[in-house]
Amino acid sequence: MFSPLRNAAYRHLFIAQVAALLGTGMATVALGLLAHDLAGASAGEILGVALSIKMIAYVGVAPFASALASRLPRKTLLVSLDVVRAGVAASLPFVNEAWQVYGLMTVLYVASAAFTPAFQAMIPDLLEDEGEYTKAL
Repeated sequence: MFSPLRNAAYRHLFIAQVAALLGTGMATVALGLLAHDLAGASAGEILGVALSIKMIAYVGVAPFASALASRLPRKTLLVSLDVVRAGVAASLPFVNEAWQVYGLMTVLYVASAAFTPAFQAMIPDLLEDEGEYTKAL
């Protein structure tokens, strides 16, 4: 099960994926706190819209991201998407309107939706053995 992690390049990619997932998860928690700060008792409205944006981004962007990942340099794409997500996270403390939350969450979730297919497309480049590839997935 852990044998793909012996490959240094895959291990780095896997760690980047774990860090990205943790960051996106923490951003979602931060979104809840930010919504409460902005709207108080009406925070549910902001959260509802933002989480709807998340689902629309994942359903709408992932297929296109898969096609894009097959045409662009994957490592550059992955790093660029992480930089975008880090920029969104760094911008959250400066938000003071609900529309800003919606804009930032759209960018964050589009980048997150594009990251996973690019990550999965890169695995066969790193692990040529079918058994290792299957374990890595």
